[in-house]
Amino acid sequence: MSAFLVVACQDTVPPGSQNTLVDLTHSFDTTTIYWPTAEGFQLHEDAKGWQEAGYYYESNSFKSSEHGGTHLDAPIHFSEGQWANHEIPLDRLIGHGIVVDVSDKVIDDRDYQISVSDLQEWEAVNGQIPEGTIVLLRTGFGRYWPDRNQYLGTDLRGAEGVSQLHFPGLAPEAAKWLRDERNISAVGIDTASIDYGQSNDYVSHQELFEDNIPVFENVANMEALPASGFTIVALPMKISGGSGGPLRIIAMVHN
Repeated sequence: MSAFLVVACQDTVPPGSQNTLVDLTHSFDTTTIYWPTAEGFQLHEDAKGWQEAGYYYESNSFKSSEHGGTHLDAPIHFSEGQWANHEIPLDRLIGHGIVVDVSDKVIDDRDYQISVSDLQEWEAVNGQIPEGTIVLLRTGFGRYWPDRNQYLGTDLRGAEGVSQLHFPGLAPEAAKWLRDERNISAVGIDTASIDYGQSNDYVSHQELFEDNIPVFENVANMEALPASGFTIVALPMKISGGSGGPLRIIAMVHN
């Protein structure tokens, strides 16, 4: 493990420095939040207990939508012919990360859309976003997990639930700016979608996926991260042909 960390971080971590590991993943269980039209996470106990041969054995099976809990959206999710889950290069999933915090702007506006000016305000304090950065967007909605009503704006299911979604997202023009002006590697958010809840055309998804920029949704614990100075490792279940998948994402904060 230590050898991997050295290789993955050799361009961003000074020799001899130490990292603090931050888990940015919500656990998968019966409380995990999924899109209103998707079934929730199901864990089935296949075996549990002491066996006749004298050893303990436990095994489960699970059922899950690709898009629920902390997960990856692969570009093919909204862009025909672009990368599927298994085709995303590792260098798009591992790299320097930043956090753009707009949590103070969404307090009175659940439908807030993160703008180009929000990104430029971050740059005014921290410097220009480097090419190849993984950009995390913190709305503060992670504090509501796993309360569906607070997190999504509704606890209704099905199409009726989709029409009642209210949570912040990334404005399409800001998604395009990150794609064209900053050439980022990936983007993540602490809500259920990179598009805000009331979107009905998912243009931010389309803008990003047009250039094979993967998206991480329902990212946890962003409040534990600084504005910059960390490396993201975001490894999904490698589903061949998948449009997404459950994601284990961590940050290595460089001390």
